[in-house]
Amino acid sequence: MTTCQRMTSSSKRLSPSEHDVDLRSASVTTTVPRFEELAAPSHWRTVDFISDLHLQASEPATVDAFTRYLTHGSADALFILGDLFEVWVGDDAMAEPGCFEAQGCAALQAAAQRMPVYFMHGNRDFLAGQGFAQHCGITLLDDPTVLTFAGQRYLLSHGDLLCIDDVDYQRFRVQARSSAWQHQFLSQPLATRRAQARGIRQESEARKQSGASYADVDHTAAIAWLHAADAHTLVHGHTHKPATHTLAPGLQRVVLSDWDAAALPPRLETLRLSAAGLERVKLAPTYQPS
Repeated sequence: MTTCQRMTSSSKRLSPSEHDVDLRSASVTTTVPRFEELAAPSHWRTVDFISDLHLQASEPATVDAFTRYLTHGSADALFILGDLFEVWVGDDAMAEPGCFEAQGCAALQAAAQRMPVYFMHGNRDFLAGQGFAQHCGITLLDDPTVLTFAGQRYLLSHGDLLCIDDVDYQRFRVQARSSAWQHQFLSQPLATRRAQARGIRQESEARKQSGASYADVDHTAAIAWLHAADAHTLVHGHTHKPATHTLAPGLQRVVLSDWDAAALPPRLETLRLSAAGLERVKLAPTYQPS
């Protein structure tokens, strides 16, 4: 198994002309983040991108579809761009007898024996740490990261950091990604963390049912990221709005699909990268409840 070559690029601060949304009052910086660089090995022919599976025990059809995909997938490498799990309350959850986390990790372990698997944090599973990665045999990926493949540069992100109009969320993101907040949260008993996560999910579901709108990726910020990364294509998830958007001549953002095998029609899709470019590949659900 060959891993990508890595380096880290410097950050670039947006000027007012590049970014007209002021988040200083929210303690959120408008600096383009530092991004990691990965150079794909020459023998890679195809790379798959997925995100927003939101795996959970209450949705066995999607879990089954993911397990089958990992078992039968033909890509040379897999990049998971956030929100693989509906929630992750700490790596110690994997040790709880009969827990769902262990089931998901077993599938990742098996896949990592066949191909490199890269995992980028989302807004639901940002607490997945090195213990999780080492247990599964996968590699944690910085957000954002530039992947160089077949001579082209692709900028990869979960996408939530680009939804700058959601100021309340951006405030929370800054807080929740701090070491102090995470230490305090992870110091609580596992049962307490699980209860808090259930409460957050219930609030999120209530907001969905109310028809509340969600902020989308800011095009001006996305263009600034692409310029800073010297890339032409941004690949991201988070918004659950799969589409390809032209941002400017020669610049585009490609949005990954979320997964829901029980939806009508089912939403099960990978984004496959080859020398020919990007292609959406739909997967067929075959789960039959017992």
